[in-house]
Amino acid sequence: MLSQLSVKNLAVVEVLDLSFKQGMSVVTGETGAGKSILLQALNLALGGRGDATLVRLGADKAEINANFNVAHYPKIQNYLQVQSLEDEGECILRRVLNADGRSRAFVNGIHVPLSVMRGVGELLVDMHGQNEHQLLLRPNQQRQLLDTYADTQALCASLNLVVNAYKQVSGQIEDLNNSYQTRLQQQELLTHQLKELNDAVLNEQELSTIEAEFKACANSAALIEKASDVLNQLENEAGINTQLLSVNHALSEAIDMDKALSQTVELLSNAQLQTQEGIYELNHYLSSLSVDDEAVKILEARLGELHDLARKHHCQISELLTIKNNINLQLDEIGANTHSLDELAHQRNQLQTDYQEKAAQLSKIRTSKAHELSSLVTQTMQVLGMPSSEFSSALHSKPDGVHLNGTESVDFLVKTNAGQDFKPLKKVASGGELSRISLAISVISSDSEHTHTLIFDEVDVGISGAVAEVVGKKLKQLSIDYQVICITHLAQVAAFGHQHLRVQKSQDKDGAQTTVMQLSSNERVDEIARILGGATITEKTRNAAAEMIEMSA
Repeated sequence: MLSQLSVKNLAVVEVLDLSFKQGMSVVTGETGAGKSILLQALNLALGGRGDATLVRLGADKAEINANFNVAHYPKIQNYLQVQSLEDEGECILRRVLNADGRSRAFVNGIHVPLSVMRGVGELLVDMHGQNEHQLLLRPNQQRQLLDTYADTQALCASLNLVVNAYKQVSGQIEDLNNSYQTRLQQQELLTHQLKELNDAVLNEQELSTIEAEFKACANSAALIEKASDVLNQLENEAGINTQLLSVNHALSEAIDMDKALSQTVELLSNAQLQTQEGIYELNHYLSSLSVDDEAVKILEARLGELHDLARKHHCQISELLTIKNNINLQLDEIGANTHSLDELAHQRNQLQTDYQEKAAQLSKIRTSKAHELSSLVTQTMQVLGMPSSEFSSALHSKPDGVHLNGTESVDFLVKTNAGQDFKPLKKVASGGELSRISLAISVISSDSEHTHTLIFDEVDVGISGAVAEVVGKKLKQLSIDYQVICITHLAQVAAFGHQHLRVQKSQDKDGAQTTVMQLSSNERVDEIARILGGATITEKTRNAAAEMIEMSA
């Protein structure tokens, strides 16, 4: 429960320290006095959005501290423990807003992200705002209210994760299917190209030597002629080889006379040996050559085939095997995409099965709880001055498919008089009736919440008289099990409070300032008398106020 709220330099509040008790606390004050500033401060402490405009003029920062006693609430204690924020049964929320727009959040003295503070706040306080009866007209809000009552928010969130995954996979499948025709055409072309390359029976050695082989074969006659002529020059009687032998013989005799000729003799001797080797190689080469027109034709045809393939693929003949390998890789990738499409289809089917299971479970709980909620809200509405009214939380099936939030939509229907048909809220409920229906739902749905502190911000707007008294009784009854904080403008509701806080605004040279004070018994009588009779408090209104407080005790 909320035990202490401290505020510094927030809007029109300079310093504020409030203690709250168990039971029902009521907050009253003149219109415009700043009652909502309490909720704004608490909302910031619970992780709500804030900005620099909330910092009091002239101050460098605003600070809000909210102390909660959580000693008997294991759920919040477990959450704090998981976040390493536990502090022996106490939870202190601190929010700092700087004038430069920066914001910091602390839980039990530890700096935390705003999301963590918000998670803590959701377990501590359940707020029912004065504008909720307008939100009540929105279909999604009606669905959320039913899920809150049915405690199916987690199941619904889990289902929505499946829906989002299903939509993502479906999008991937659609993208692959849209490119299917293009991929099919590409596959056909690549398959044809691969067949041509396979039919050509390519091998690396042939591709690297065929052009040189064809050139030699096509010029074999000229090569024979030239090689024979060179061979003749080397080995005839007056040829180079004979001359080198003669020279070597002559110099070998001269060495005996001058050893300085040794190196020259060695060089010429080597030259003769190399010449002799050249003669052997030329003879071997000539023996391998022949003029074979048929072989030339075969090589020319093969070379033409390879040249045609190289032109098609814009490459050299020697690169054809690389092209073939690349085509194989592209075909494997296309096959992998087809395999991926099959996997995605299987994944989508599995997600659809998961969705149907979760949706069926959600529908079963909703159906049961919708009937229960309808009955309880109807009873409460009748107590709140709508004796012949009935409320129905209707479920309507959505078209076949996978939908966010399940397979049904929620529609709150009402009939305000006996004999009428059920109709949507926005078509039959007046402002006052809508406020009472909203209050009835707030009271009933609060019974299903795990938070112990309930805050009602003028949810009694649009009602008065005996109905207002019933509202007060209902809120006080709720305070037996919960800490209830109620901001109200009705004396009939305020009279039921165990604790009464009055908000007032003053004006001085430094500007407007809002203060809150806890009222004593006599001050409480005066405040309720003011609400009843206006600015002038008479003895008669004071007596009426005292009687109202006594009656509500």
